[in-house]
Amino acid sequence: MKKYEAVFILDIRKTDDEGAAFAKEIAGLIESLGGKMEATLPMGRRQFTYEIDKRKAGLYFDFLFELDAAKVRDIKEKYKLDERVLRNMIVINDRPADAPSGVIKAALE
Repeated sequence: MKKYEAVFILDIRKTDDEGAAFAKEIAGLIESLGGKMEATLPMGRRQFTYEIDKRKAGLYFDFLFELDAAKVRDIKEKYKLDERVLRNMIVINDRPADAPSGVIKAALE
């Protein structure tokens, strides 16, 4: 299994609880696919530099997890057409274990 980092930007108008239910849904999906959730970091509401689908701000979430490479596609396909998600990005986290990113480092402390 590889380690991945995913960033999701949620539509503020479509989420009622600041994205808490969405974060639980992602964690449940990853675990149901046989993965392991390592960290979830809600990064809060942030203004966009330019509008995305006529929205000026969104809720940002950062997830760190381990999952088989073939099953990452399932996550991408599930949230591709989800109306709550404005943007998402899933990348391989190939940093050394002793040098986590600044965002994940804050979540682990």
